Parts: sequence; structure tokens; C-alpha cells
Amino acid sequence: MGKTIRSQIILDLFFAVRFRQKGSGIKQRRPPYLWDKGRDKQVQKAHLLPRRAAAGQPNGRPVAEEDAGGPRPAPWQEILPFLPPALAAIIANLPGAVLEKLEEIRLRQGKPLIIGLPGADQMVGPQGGPVKDCTQAYLVTKDDIQRVTQLVSGCSLYAFEEEIKNGFITLPGGHRVGLTGKAVVEKGRVKTLKHICSLNIRISREVRGIAEPVLPYLLDCRALNIYHTLIFSPPRCGKTTLLRDLVRQISSGIPQLNFPGLNVGLVDERSEVAGCYRGVPQRDVGLRTDVLDGCPKAEGMIMLLRAMAPQVIATDEIGSREDVAALEEVFNAGVKVIVTVHGSSLAELAARPSLNYLLNLKVIERYVLLGRSSGTGTVEQIIDGRSMLPLRKGSNCRA
Repeated sequence: MGKTIRSQIILDLFFAVRFRQKGSGIKQRRPPYLWDKGRDKQVQKAHLLPRRAAAGQPNGRPVAEEDAGGPRPAPWQEILPFLPPALAAIIANLPGAVLEKLEEIRLRQGKPLIIGLPGADQMVGPQGGPVKDCTQAYLVTKDDIQRVTQLVSGCSLYAFEEEIKNGFITLPGGHRVGLTGKAVVEKGRVKTLKHICSLNIRISREVRGIAEPVLPYLLDCRALNIYHTLIFSPPRCGKTTLLRDLVRQISSGIPQLNFPGLNVGLVDERSEVAGCYRGVPQRDVGLRTDVLDGCPKAEGMIMLLRAMAPQVIATDEIGSREDVAALEEVFNAGVKVIVTVHGSSLAELAARPSLNYLLNLKVIERYVLLGRSSGTGTVEQIIDGRSMLPLRKGSNCRA
């Protein structure tokens, strides 16, 4: 890595650390490169945003709360401090309507900069405008990849070795950076990655109230509990977003449906649901939710079952035999579950041995299929797990 690039990375990290400090009595200053003429004002503002949004509150309060520093930044703004200035300027110059829907930022060395939007990808030009011709797109450089990697890892890939061997680093707030490169294999298992050449920044959004249309179908208000629920969909259809809001509402209670709050145990293996930073959820997951952050799902479910006396256990993207075996333990303990899994149909789920075993247990009471027919997160179908027929409108939980 050249001397100029190393110096710029150190500068980026210096100001990122300075912005995380609160109450230090040290006056914060702008990075020198933000004074360049022509630099987009949105980029200046984004780089100067209080780091509470990306680093969590020192006093342990969720960053969703407003304080003297103002409201939480938009999700795309939380990503900008982890980008070098040139890339941050390009993203900040995108049209507002695009930024509101931004789902992914894909960086591939020597390839066009591509952003992921609902239902489509779009190449981006050097000035931040969408382009159709790859010759007009901004080409991601080796330096871009190196500097983003350094920023998201705090210049210490070794500190994130456990995450990197799984192919991603989770940023504060639940945003996730996927990485590919040369795998370092030891004793038949991936130890880490080197020569990283491709990054995928997935932007996490908290959509409060998104679960309201499906809640009446998932609540058993006569028993003051929920039905065992499995949410499934192809990738990028809103499973995690729906799960987060379900956990929040079930945990806090739903007065309009005469439903009291329940103790919820959440196993958040990839820190995407609660978006924990130093163990404290940065997303609102409810008043009665206990979060095991960064813990393997199978182990986490058993730990919560033994230690926290949950009434509901929730986790994201199950699939292994160990996951299903742990779920069976949860069923046998009389605790309800909400889980998600990748798949576009029940037939596709049944073709996978571990999930086929789960379906054959006949324990799941509600299947929720998400899609994109009317936009990301569309509830395509809710199926009764006993009759395996689509449910009609109406519920015994209405106030």
C-alpha cells in the first residue's frame, strides 16, 4: 500500500475516532479534505454527523432516541463515514428518491460502482448520477477497496477474524459488509480472507409498523401467546425487517389487539436484527427482549432457553441440522418461535433435508411468504400450518 494511501487511511480513522468521543472537552474539527472547493455539502455534513449513530450511545440508550444532538441520521448517512471521501461524495450526490430506497452498495475492483435498489441494480457515474453505459460509470479502484476495508475494520482485520471467516463484517446499526477475496484455509476450514477485491455493503433499515398487517394472523390472543411462525422468501425481500418489527411489537405489547407483551429471546448471530454495539441494541426490539448478539443460532437458542425463561425465541435465517435440533428442544420446552429462512416456496424448503425434517414435525403453525410483487416486503401468502391452506382475512385478536 502506498505512503499516500496509508496516510489518508490514518487520517480517516483519526477523525472517525474523534467523532466517537463524547464529553471529552476536545473541540471537534473538520478533516482537511472536507474543505476542498466543490465538495458536496451533504458529504461534509455526513462526515461530521455525531458518531452516536454509528458507534452507539455511551450511556446505553438506543440511538433511535432523539437527544440534544438531534434525530438519528438516515440509514445511507450512517454508511458514509465508512467510505473514503470520493466514494462518499458519489453516494451523497445520488437523487434523494434513490437514497431513500438504497439497499446495497457493491464495490468490485476494476468494475463499475453498482447500487442495489428494490427489484433492480443501477450503475453510478463519477458525479453520483445513475448511468446505463458501463463506460460512463465510476470504476472502483484497488485503493477504494483497501480504504473501505481499513475503515470498516478499524485498520485491524485480525480483530474481526471470526466475522471475516464467515464472509462479512457487521457495522454498528446492523449494516453488513460482505467480503470476497483469497480464502486462507487451515485444517480444511476457512481461517480468514486476504487480497480482498469485492465488497457488498448492505444497508439495514428499521421500518416500524411493517408487521401490523400480519400480526392478527400470528397472535393467539385466547392463549395470550403467538403461533409458531416461519417467515420465508428469496433474498432481499424484507425477512429481517419484518422479524425485527414482530419482535418489537410482541415484546412491548399491542394494546389495539388487547395483546400483552411477552418475554422474547432473540439470537442475533450476525447483528442484523438488533444491530447491537457493545452488546446494546441500536434498533428498537421491544421492552422485554433479551438479545444474544454474535452467538451461533443453535447454541444461542439453548442458552436462552436455560437462562432467560423466554416465552418466545426468535432468530434469523435458520437452515443447518444444528439449528433444527435446537428448535426441537425449544418446541419440547413449550416456548414459541419466530424464525426466518431463505426460500421461494414450501416445495423448495422441503427439498432441503434439515428443513424437510422441520416441516414434517408439523409443529409450525403459520408460514409467511414474502415477495416483491408490490414492492419489497410484500406479504404474498400466509398459510395455516395445520391445514396447509391460505388463511382468510379476520382474526380473533381484533379489539
